[in-house]
Amino acid sequence: MEQQTEISTLGEFGLIDRLTQGLTSVNSSTVKGVGDDAAVLRYPDTEVLVSTDLLVEGVHFDLTYVPLKHLGYKAAVVNFSDIYAMNGTPRQITVSLGISARFTVEHIEALYSGLRLACEIYGVDLVGGDTTASRSGLVISVTCVGDAPKDKVVLRSGAKDTDLICVSGDLGSAYMGLQLLEREKNVGAGQKDFIPKFEGKEYLIERQLKPEARRDIIKELDKAGIVPTAMMDVSDGLSSELLHICKASDCGCRIYEDRIPIDYQTAVMAEEVNMNLVTAALNGGEDYELVFTAPLHAHEALNKLEGVKIIGHITKPELGCALVTRDGVEMQLRAQGFNHMPATEEMVKDAEDEPQQPSEADSDEK
Repeated sequence: MEQQTEISTLGEFGLIDRLTQGLTSVNSSTVKGVGDDAAVLRYPDTEVLVSTDLLVEGVHFDLTYVPLKHLGYKAAVVNFSDIYAMNGTPRQITVSLGISARFTVEHIEALYSGLRLACEIYGVDLVGGDTTASRSGLVISVTCVGDAPKDKVVLRSGAKDTDLICVSGDLGSAYMGLQLLEREKNVGAGQKDFIPKFEGKEYLIERQLKPEARRDIIKELDKAGIVPTAMMDVSDGLSSELLHICKASDCGCRIYEDRIPIDYQTAVMAEEVNMNLVTAALNGGEDYELVFTAPLHAHEALNKLEGVKIIGHITKPELGCALVTRDGVEMQLRAQGFNHMPATEEMVKDAEDEPQQPSEADSDEK
């Protein structure tokens, strides 16, 4: 068994030094990273983009089946995705952690190895953060700073009547991955040598545990000379994101059931858990694909983009937002994705009730 080091033996600053040792900057906008009272960034003649995400154990992740390295990777990537959704480029992140006493130095190093891997792959600098004690498990806060040319920043509010609605990749797979992980967790509860059954559904597990931000789609759109009129990443479900766009843009929309991209493994899993496939694709969330609108004249160019599918169009606001079924029936779109803020009584919990101890596998290099 690998040696486990209590965080108290290093102290806060010793832990930070250990986690950030050897960090180097790759972006010219990073003037000063870790090692001072604040990072120094320089962004002349460009729009600066800032996004923040907060992940709380027991609400956003379950360490029973989420390896810490994967969690660190995902925590970084979901923030990169927000910047790409503005048609920008992520440049720097800061990471703050709330850590309970059950975590060791090696656990946090595993988390940071995922954060650093994501930064390396996407060309992002880790420039600072903070650590503090937590009485209720692990809390992760990541802030991402990016940039975009002033004439290419894409907001939610630019969609116009007759614009095409497009999505990247496929939808519902991350949610089905979560259903699979939860099912196997429940089946294996209390069994010491339980082996979960993931065969043939590896794609779903990867989509849930190790999502990727669609930097490639942003590059393809730029190469094709297409600037979306509105865009979001699909974190809370396609229905929710489209309703956000339509509200901000004061418009309606029509999307078509037979055009929604769904992977085969997603369809199989939905059948196994007796869930409506379209409902999963519309409301599952955590796919981190891009949903965007583009002018009608870009139709031919969009059809040539690999990984992009046209699923509908923007309408006048009085027509509302609807899904058109295979039978031609219009059904009102509703935001039914995951609610991060349940009723107060559901959140009441003894502060000393610690979640399950991280397994040895959590600190392994994956």
